[in-house]
Amino acid sequence: MDVLPHVNAGLNALAVVLLVVGLILIRRRMETAHKWTMLACFGVSVVFLVCYLTYHQLLHQATGSRGKAFEHPNSAILWGYRLMLVSHVLLAAAVPFLAIATIFFGLRDDRKRHLKLAIWTFPIWLYVSVTGVIVYLMLYQLFS
Repeated sequence: MDVLPHVNAGLNALAVVLLVVGLILIRRRMETAHKWTMLACFGVSVVFLVCYLTYHQLLHQATGSRGKAFEHPNSAILWGYRLMLVSHVLLAAAVPFLAIATIFFGLRDDRKRHLKLAIWTFPIWLYVSVTGVIVYLMLYQLFS
């Protein structure tokens, strides 16, 4: 169980890389490579979600806690963490729906709807993945 936060951070970091590569590929008009990269990113995100939910369920069963608390004597860092976490959680709830819809339109070759939704999905998904790594670093590496 102790390894899952590190696995989750690695999966989030991989999602960041795949998202950026996917953007570069589509800007270079490499549509097939873009499609497979984004599907791989979605797969990585699904694996992340399963690991994340498994970790928190196991943690709750073992300790009664839902997650590790972040504590820091500097109130600016503490409030910065809290604001980032709130935005991360709220946007993370939307990512699966946005990603599925964006992928659906892409696979149906409905370029207009795919692009219209991807303009929103990409930055939100990227933000959630990047802040996921930052939350991990703050909880388990920088201030633990």
